[in-house]
Amino acid sequence: MKLSNYISDLLFRYECVIVPDFGGFVTNNRSAKIDQVNQTLQPPYKQITFNSHLKNNDGLLANHIASAEKIPYECALNFIQFEIESWNKKLINETLDLDSIGSFSLNNKNLLFEPQQKINYLTSSFGLSNVVGNEIKRESSKKQVAKLKEKAPILITPERKKVPNYLKYAAIFIIGLSAVGFAGKLYKNHQADLSIVAAKKQQEITNQKIENATFNISKPLPVLNLNAEKQVKGFHVIAGAFRFPENADRKVNQLLGEGYNSRILGINKWNLSVVSYGSYSTEEEAREILTNIQGNIAKEAWLLIQEF
Repeated sequence: MKLSNYISDLLFRYECVIVPDFGGFVTNNRSAKIDQVNQTLQPPYKQITFNSHLKNNDGLLANHIASAEKIPYECALNFIQFEIESWNKKLINETLDLDSIGSFSLNNKNLLFEPQQKINYLTSSFGLSNVVGNEIKRESSKKQVAKLKEKAPILITPERKKVPNYLKYAAIFIIGLSAVGFAGKLYKNHQADLSIVAAKKQQEITNQKIENATFNISKPLPVLNLNAEKQVKGFHVIAGAFRFPENADRKVNQLLGEGYNSRILGINKWNLSVVSYGSYSTEEEAREILTNIQGNIAKEAWLLIQEF
């Protein structure tokens, strides 16, 4: 999903949503208003504004992403950081459009925000839409009705002609033939149903004989018991997640040279390559290694519990 979708979800419930190192989206409740130019009545709504000075992370957006996607908080922060970098690059040459929120543009290094008008984030106005009013012109309507009355023609319904007797008899004859054909079709369907019932009954008798049959095997094959233990290493000490594969490979080679059993666990849903110091069978063993790494090498290391 896009970062703008998570922001849009929070705008329904909160008055301020801060995007770390970018800015904050602030909402203010507005009363219903009438647009005299377009003759429309707009229901109460939330007006969205943008404050570029609100850049400190309050944890709201990152916690929402981590909870929605069931990922660690650090991964959610990395996802936000990569999205902000792509936003800033796009703003250099073109307008940045955020779905359901608005659009950004740069004017002499000043960030300009234009909110969208399609979605109403005020939950109490859910289901309400703009009402368009048409101007009523009473005098012109009266004149048009009077002209239509003058020009309206008088319709005279002609008398019905009597139907000849031979046509009545022909119709009765056709109806009789249809009834005979319909009765014949019913008889054929009835015979087909009887055949189907007989076939089902015969099949049930055959199935019953098969179920009651007894099969004796004089020399059964011996039973082989195979005991196989699968060692699952589901506890991983993570060194980091990288957008570019070459950076992930470089990190793995570095850790292998330092004596760690490092590898790339895979690519997550944000297309980030996850690199581990090592994978372990028990949580106790993994946490012991994690404590040693956080205390002596890298504080940002964290524990991932997942089978690969």
